[in-house]
Amino acid sequence: MPYRVEEYVRADGSVPYRKWFDALAADTAAKVAVATARLSLGNTSSVKWFSGIGEYRIDWGPGYRVYLAKDGEALIVLYGGGTKKSQSKDIERALALHAEYKARKAAAGSHAKRTPKRR
Repeated sequence: MPYRVEEYVRADGSVPYRKWFDALAADTAAKVAVATARLSLGNTSSVKWFSGIGEYRIDWGPGYRVYLAKDGEALIVLYGGGTKKSQSKDIERALALHAEYKARKAAAGSHAKRTPKRR
């Protein structure tokens, strides 16, 4: 099943995944781009799921990781990445970004429910 893959955009307009990706060396960026293309095709076999998020493991170099979450059946949201060495810190950040994403989505949904009725 194909997925729409999107980068999470914070309320202030910053994009944590893009900031991480843009700092990668060209060869690493190519490996990560292939990984996200595989996700878009529905291939999540390299993803370990836990605590509501996923960690896509790229077995190359220092062991790159991409942090993401599924939202429904058709959307994958990218939060950032790192290496095996920074894994604990990267997971904490991804969990915080995922909690922020869910809270913003819930707040947007509750505002939509309060739309005044037309007379």
